[in-house]
Amino acid sequence: MKDLLLRNWHPMRFARLAFSIFLFIQAYILNQWFFIAFGLFFLIQVIFNSGCGANGCAVPNKKYKRR
Repeated sequence: MKDLLLRNWHPMRFARLAFSIFLFIQAYILNQWFFIAFGLFFLIQVIFNSGCGANGCAVPNKKYKRR
């Protein structure tokens, strides 16, 4: 778990962390507690380093020939 948190930090991971903190602050300031769910979503992506990267969730556009 320690290696998962301390390695492979890239700009998108920092952006997700900043956005999740922003959502937590907005939920507190505006008393819109629904934003916490979105903040937790992005925080979980930061912790486990998951989510779509560069072409990570893209659908391959190769056409396969049928035999």
